[in-house]
Amino acid sequence: MTSDNSVLVIGATGKVGSRVTSSLAASGHPHRAVSRSTDPTFDWEKPATWAGAMDGMRSAFVTYMPDLAAPGAPEVIEHFATIAKAEGLRKIVLLSGRGEHGAELSEDTLAQSGVDHVVVRASWFNQNFDEGMLQPSILSGTLALAAGNTLEPFVDVDDIADVAVAALLDDRHNGKTYEVTGPRLMTFADAAREISSATGRQVNYIPLSVEDFHAALLPEIGKDGADLMANICAEVFDGRNEWVGDGVQQALGREPRDFAEYLRIAMASGAWRQVA
Repeated sequence: MTSDNSVLVIGATGKVGSRVTSSLAASGHPHRAVSRSTDPTFDWEKPATWAGAMDGMRSAFVTYMPDLAAPGAPEVIEHFATIAKAEGLRKIVLLSGRGEHGAELSEDTLAQSGVDHVVVRASWFNQNFDEGMLQPSILSGTLALAAGNTLEPFVDVDDIADVAVAALLDDRHNGKTYEVTGPRLMTFADAAREISSATGRQVNYIPLSVEDFHAALLPEIGKDGADLMANICAEVFDGRNEWVGDGVQQALGREPRDFAEYLRIAMASGAWRQVA
């Protein structure tokens, strides 16, 4: 089903994209959720798939894989925006990386594309601890990361999705950049302590050097993945993100969800049931 305001959701199987899709479906808003496994297919590595996925769509929520910090990402986003404009997309809502230079270059490229746009900047998600890359660490009881004692305003994925949907459906958001964060600053050691309290089992945080973190990742995700994650940690854990944004308040008129509320909901849904 398409209409004059149909929404394309790129990265529909991801943590944010799946929630954007669910929200649009719940409201009955026409949309098309795409990934490498859908029909039509959308594959960032195969530009020939892009136009077909865009056919009949008027706006798009965009998450770029593997990350906007990856080498060559700004050029890919530039190519994407060119095709989007030619295919009649009127607006792009981009999920961007908070504090990432490569992500900011992609934002600049989008701003110059001639397509209406909204940027939603986010960094470390609450749900990384139970749905993403940090879940095995929580289950093992040892959270090892190249984050030092840097403070991070962990943001809830549901808040990110709510901001994205609002931006997709209301043109009053056009041209805005929203810095979406949680309501308080925490270290990863703080997060580990609060998870320990919620689950009833000790989770210890071990700060690693970037080099040791890279070495630990190599056998798990390969050189390209390890390079990317190590470079992101080296960049964003230098203190640049040690402040609380007001993007959720600006976009939605409400306060963001606190980490404690995230834990309550995660535990109620059965997160970390191996350690609960």
